[in-house]
Amino acid sequence: MGFRKNQSAQLTIDDRMGRLTERELRFLERSWAKPFGDEVFPLIDESRFKPLYCADNGRPNTPVNVVIGSLILKEMMALTDEELLESVLLDIRFQYALHLTSKDEIPYSDRTPSRFRERLYRYELETGKDLLKEEIECLADNMAKVLGIKGDKKRMDSLMVSSSCKKMGRLELMHTCVSNLVRAVIDSGGSGGLPEHLLGYADKSDRNAVCYRADKDEVRTRQEAVLKDALELYSLCGRSYQGLEDYALLGRMLADQTESGSLRPNGDVRPDSLQNPSDPDATYRSKSGRGNQGYVANVVEDLGEDTNIITGYDFDVNLHPDTGFCAEVIEGLGLQEEGMVLIADGAYASEENFKAAEENNIELVTTALTGKKSADIAADFVIEEGKIASCPAGHAPTRTYDMKDGAYRAHFDRAACEGCVHKDECPAKFQKKSVFVRLTQASIRRASYERKLSTDEYKEHARTRNGVEGVPSVLRRRYHVDEMPVRGLLRSKMWFGFKIGAINAKRFIAAGLDRSSRCVFAGMLRVTSAWWQYSRILAQAGGGLPA
Repeated sequence: MGFRKNQSAQLTIDDRMGRLTERELRFLERSWAKPFGDEVFPLIDESRFKPLYCADNGRPNTPVNVVIGSLILKEMMALTDEELLESVLLDIRFQYALHLTSKDEIPYSDRTPSRFRERLYRYELETGKDLLKEEIECLADNMAKVLGIKGDKKRMDSLMVSSSCKKMGRLELMHTCVSNLVRAVIDSGGSGGLPEHLLGYADKSDRNAVCYRADKDEVRTRQEAVLKDALELYSLCGRSYQGLEDYALLGRMLADQTESGSLRPNGDVRPDSLQNPSDPDATYRSKSGRGNQGYVANVVEDLGEDTNIITGYDFDVNLHPDTGFCAEVIEGLGLQEEGMVLIADGAYASEENFKAAEENNIELVTTALTGKKSADIAADFVIEEGKIASCPAGHAPTRTYDMKDGAYRAHFDRAACEGCVHKDECPAKFQKKSVFVRLTQASIRRASYERKLSTDEYKEHARTRNGVEGVPSVLRRRYHVDEMPVRGLLRSKMWFGFKIGAINAKRFIAAGLDRSSRCVFAGMLRVTSAWWQYSRILAQAGGGLPA
């Protein structure tokens, strides 16, 4: 696989398009291949992936835009790598969509997708830079511009993504970590230093005997026995095997599950503890009464009149909070000159996020708020120059103070407060000679926001936000996001990115806009069709093919 500059398809006398009948050409023009090849494929920026390849990469092979385009199509069609290979080599629609119809031999092999994914993974592992995410989001921005989506109104939602690793109990987790390290020591030729009872962990049948053939009352006893062996093995390996990943995972498991050499109570094991050695990045989180072992994703959707495009996404361990995603989205959007509305549910709300959004000219709309409700009357206190200027009844304070620790403080006349109509709902505290009021910035902001939530405008925002919940549903039902055949945070994020690209491409194609900009490649299609009709007439007349 090599890096190339993006090249438009060049039709030749041997182009596969020339061998199609007029009927076949009509079907091709009406298929998904035409808008994908004419609109989506040219938007892929190959130059972004130049760091993945050396300057002199020898014989050219599969262009990067072909690989990315094919992997987006793979997700659109729910294909395996093997089915994708067959489609690229044999299906004229895939060849048209990927601008490959003029190739004498299709530059695509069974290793093309896996090699590209491995390059992306290694590059992010070394640099921390996610080239695929950059490209998918850039593609989305370009699609949004073509569709006339302004981007001044966005909505977002998150979803749990399950890891494909097996859910393990404590006993099986400990046994697996010990077994993996014993096998690694044996493979390295160092089994002579291990006692016989530890070597038994290398036997595959030992797991079933220890983990599954045990009465409920025996589980604790077996956990303690395996723990004793795990501590012994970890001590015996010492510095000699510190470079082994299995040694590090055994150490992590011991740190998670034990304290001072004894098993921790189940409730004391942290959610970020090792869940399965085959997926060290996966964490545990309980949400809405359901446990999840794996990751969490966040999607940001730009709203158009007829079509919406996912212009941003994030992927992290499932302990990452929605408020954290919200802060990252606001930071990424930056200062908006013309203003923007960002709609989310109550889990994204926090005082810090509202403040950051306001500073960036973004109206953060959350359809509900978590935590303790503020007194509604707090929104009616007048604040001027960092001090309380008057109460909801219009009384000025007898004494006021500068804001301290995020709170405003003031004293009011006791006689005025005793006869006030707001006495029962006001947060004021009656003292011997005066009435003291302390209000935090957060309580005032929250009270003002809770009042806004009851307005027609914010009710409409709430209805708008509900639509984004369809994205997690589609990702689960159509794109099988909980069944990705990879493990680990970076690889899972990569596969998730292609699924987002597929959703956008499908929406873009479904928009079905008839634009003149669509038809550079379609014009070539018509030229090819006319050329072959002319050649058939000449051949029938005995004149041969045109030069």
